[in-house]
Amino acid sequence: MSVGAVRPKSGLEDRPQVAQPRAGRGPWRAARRRRRLPFVALGGLLVIVCVLAYAYGAVALGDRVQVLAVARAVTAGQAFTAADLRPVSAAQDPTVQLIPADQATQVVGRTAVVPLLPGTLLTPALLGDAAFPPAGKVTASVAVKPGQYPQGLAAGARVSVYVTANPAGAAPAPATTSAPASSTPARMQAVVLAVDLAGDGQGAVVITLLLDADDGGRLAAAAAGGVVLMQTAPGGS
Repeated sequence: MSVGAVRPKSGLEDRPQVAQPRAGRGPWRAARRRRRLPFVALGGLLVIVCVLAYAYGAVALGDRVQVLAVARAVTAGQAFTAADLRPVSAAQDPTVQLIPADQATQVVGRTAVVPLLPGTLLTPALLGDAAFPPAGKVTASVAVKPGQYPQGLAAGARVSVYVTANPAGAAPAPATTSAPASSTPARMQAVVLAVDLAGDGQGAVVITLLLDADDGGRLAAAAAGGVVLMQTAPGGS
């Protein structure tokens, strides 16, 4: 071909040039980024929730202290031993004066003012000279057999005590003789202080009661086997 000759067009030069996409870019890349956004937001929310939960737990635990509690039943006037005490975690309340667990040695040897049940948190007011039973009340223990008391009876329960008196010096009625209609068992109200399942060694359970002083004599005069306990609802008569 000579110089100056016109080069024929192939037709390719007239076509618009399309930019080739760079590697790593394109619509699929943007779509993947949009799909990841909800997961990123959820992850951030979980982190915030975990931080708040940890902060709340730290504050809650910071408000709890180790204090002394009763490990087993203690009667009024009984001196505390180390076995009667155990440390527990309790919420700190400025209105309640609990005894710190590190003062256990100062409690050992002191006496309980009133009967204490296992789990009771100790306060200084519960230590000192016995002030039990209250004025006008007495404590009494009675041996009863199955059928004479409700199963599952525990300390703190309120009971109605029915007793049949056996007049002093009177001979027991024959087994074939029916009791007169007028011999209605006396009814007394009492609170259970303790239930000794070991009993008297003869198959009876020994139950200690708190009752009115006037009823103490009637309970003591009850005929053998003439005591029946019925549990009453709290506040019931």
